Amino acid sequence: MIDMKGKVAVVFGLANKRSIAYAIAEKLSDAGATLVLCYQNERLREEAEDLIESLSQKGAARAIQCDVSVDAEIDAAFAKIAETFPVIHTVVHSVAFAPQDAMKSDFLMTKRDDFRIAHDVSVYSLIAVSRAAAPLMTEGGSIMTLTYYGSQKTFPHYNVMGVAKAALEATVRYLATSLGEKGIRVHAISAGPIKTLAARGVADFSVLLDAVTARAPLHRNIEQQEVGKVALFLASDLSSGMTGGVTFVDCGFNISGI
Repeated sequence: MIDMKGKVAVVFGLANKRSIAYAIAEKLSDAGATLVLCYQNERLREEAEDLIESLSQKGAARAIQCDVSVDAEIDAAFAKIAETFPVIHTVVHSVAFAPQDAMKSDFLMTKRDDFRIAHDVSVYSLIAVSRAAAPLMTEGGSIMTLTYYGSQKTFPHYNVMGVAKAALEATVRYLATSLGEKGIRVHAISAGPIKTLAARGVADFSVLLDAVTARAPLHRNIEQQEVGKVALFLASDLSSGMTGGVTFVDCGFNISGI
C-alpha cells in the first residue's frame, strides 16, 4: 500500500465529486496525504468547502481560492500555502477551458482570442503553477496534469482543445527538463472519456464513450477512481524514475487501430 503520510498535495481543478480532480484528491487523502484544494472563484467556494468536508473525514484538508489565469492569485495562493506548509510534495493540475464557440464550430473558424484563451488557461497555467510551486518542493516530488488522446488524433468537436492538449504535453516535457535537477518529476495522465462537468462541453460526447467500448481492448470506459490510482502512483516514490511522459488510462483505446 502506498503511504503518503507527511506529504502535502495541492490540487487545482476540483469541481465536484464526479470530477477527475476529486478522484485524485480522494486517493491521495486515503493514502494519508494532507490536501490543499484550490477553487477558482467565490462562486465555487461553497462547493469547495463541501468537498473539503467530505475529504477531511479521511485526513487533513483545506481550501484556497486561486484563479490560475491570474498570476497574482497564483502567487498569493502559494504564499498562503507556505504559511502553513513550508514544504509541498505533489501538485495536481486538472484545469482546462476553451470557449464553447471554439468547441462547436468548424476548427477552421477558430477565433484568435478563443485560441489564446484555450492555451492560456489549459497550458500556460501549468507553467505558472509549477513556477510558484517549485520553491516549496525542496524535497522533490511530483507535478501532474491531465491530458487527452485528442492531442494526437482528431475527435469530433474537440477542436482547439486538442491543439491545447498537444501543447500541454510538450510543456510537460520541457518542465520535466527544467525541474529535473530539483528532483521534481512532471507527468501527464491521458484519461479516457469520462462523464464529468467538463465533458458536457464536448458535443456528441456519447459517441466517444461508445467508440471506446467498441474498440478498446478492455471493451469498457474508465472510471474516475482508476485515474486516481494512477495519480497516486505518480505522486509516490514508486514512480521515482519517471518524468516527462504521458501515461494512458483509457482501457487501451490508444493502441487500437480499428
